[in-house]
Amino acid sequence: MPGGDDDELVVGLSAPAGPIAASAAYKQAEQALSVARRRGRVLVEHEQMAAGSVLPLLADDAVRAFADGMLRPLYEHDATGRGDLVASLRAWLSRHGQWDAAAADLGVHRHTLRYRMRRVEEILGRSLDDADARMELWLALKATSSE
Repeated sequence: MPGGDDDELVVGLSAPAGPIAASAAYKQAEQALSVARRRGRVLVEHEQMAAGSVLPLLADDAVRAFADGMLRPLYEHDATGRGDLVASLRAWLSRHGQWDAAAADLGVHRHTLRYRMRRVEEILGRSLDDADARMELWLALKATSSE
């Protein structure tokens, strides 16, 4: 397709591999190629992806849509003025569930924070005791934050 932007060569490079690991190397190269295309880069090496942070990957539109959908009920709740659940969740997660430290960050009593976290669980229908739920919520907060 001459003359278009599609003419630009984009490369995804796997880690060095022998013939036995060719299948894994091919998958790594595909992953690196996908990242190169999303980031508008000519070359991405798979090893570079593991050496960096996962946070830039959160800029993907699909991840952002997932995060927006996951957090929407909390943002809608906060818009009513009945509590700051998103900021409370962010503080609680960033303090690894330490009630006193997170409450101090927010300038509220720890019982207020406990109430807010129960509301988060009720609204989302997910337990904050579940490590997967905490991880998904943290990534959703990171994907939707403007920090």
